[in-house]
Amino acid sequence: MNAAFTPAELEFQEEVRAFLAAEFPSEIRHKIARHVPLEKDDFVRWQKVLHRKGWAAPNWPVAFGGTGWTAAQKYIFAQEMAKAGAPEPVPFGMKMVAPVIITYGNDEQKQRFLPDILASNVWWCQGYSEPNAGSDLASLKTTAVREGNHYVVNGTKTWNTLGQYADWIFCLVRTDITARKQEGISFLLIDMKSPGIKVSPIYLLDGTPEVNEVHFDNVRVPVENRIGEENQGWTYAKVLLTHERTNIAGVPRSKVRLEELKAGAAAAPDGQGGNLLQDPVFAHKIAETEIQILALEYAELRALAAVSVGKAPGPESSILKIVGTEAAQRIDELAMELAALQGLPFVPEQFEDGFDGELIGAEGEASAMLTYFNNRKQSIFGGSNEIQKNIISKAVLGL
Repeated sequence: MNAAFTPAELEFQEEVRAFLAAEFPSEIRHKIARHVPLEKDDFVRWQKVLHRKGWAAPNWPVAFGGTGWTAAQKYIFAQEMAKAGAPEPVPFGMKMVAPVIITYGNDEQKQRFLPDILASNVWWCQGYSEPNAGSDLASLKTTAVREGNHYVVNGTKTWNTLGQYADWIFCLVRTDITARKQEGISFLLIDMKSPGIKVSPIYLLDGTPEVNEVHFDNVRVPVENRIGEENQGWTYAKVLLTHERTNIAGVPRSKVRLEELKAGAAAAPDGQGGNLLQDPVFAHKIAETEIQILALEYAELRALAAVSVGKAPGPESSILKIVGTEAAQRIDELAMELAALQGLPFVPEQFEDGFDGELIGAEGEASAMLTYFNNRKQSIFGGSNEIQKNIISKAVLGL
């Protein structure tokens, strides 16, 4: 890719590298190197650093605080962020609800919500899936009944990522139970401090409550918090999902993880006097994955170029989501193969900040199993890969 960079773009690349070297907090860098889970304050602190630089929202229009970068600059920034190990913004506010507010919100909503999202003053979470409405999201049952200037919301949302930290939640709710299921849905912004909201943690295999159920019991939401028209929320939801699916592709992170995997394989003996990277079977698996990621990278660049001229991602977002998540999971499988028995032990304390005991296995090896299990969800969230194939068959192949 560097062969195509202009002198100005190479200068920008050096600017990004210098900024990350000087401004990326060492405490957060240390946590990431030790595979210590980041806390809310870590994400917010780093995002505020980016905001002060004016780099918090590369994909936003300039009028709302975006950078005005070209597709090449966005690509460079994402690559350098991944190489530095810098965390991306929690996507729910910056990359998901903000584009919907920018596109479909009224002026008052834009002025009210966008500055705080940009400055990371407010943490958002997503209220889409329900216990009986996941891939078939249009079957959602959470209702919002209009009473004067308020909606009264009742129901349950599930698989709510990091909702325990959230100040606000954007929700799909049913405002017309008689309409065709896609046509009776509205898009509401709900204050998580509203009476009647209860957050129940769902503990994962690693013991962390990364996801939650959010229960709504007669929660009153001002009508002014509805985005767009009543019963048209499905249209807005689909736009949000295309942004989410494009983000899930995660090409820069996968490239960095693959390089780390190759370095680990080069240092791992194969039992025959060589290293694992020289093993033809393992080397073939590495090469196959690398080719897949390279092809995905060019597809993502085309999507970035489209977004940079004001277009919303189309069905290509489904392609990116499928291939990106499958590539990431393939890297997980190779990491488990490399870790071998060192990937088996699970001592939760060694992934906590301040742990000073002896690590079981190298840091990457000891966390390989946890990463493997956690990332199995990637092919499900944002719309399962099976659903994405249906979208592609209709929108691209015309079947």
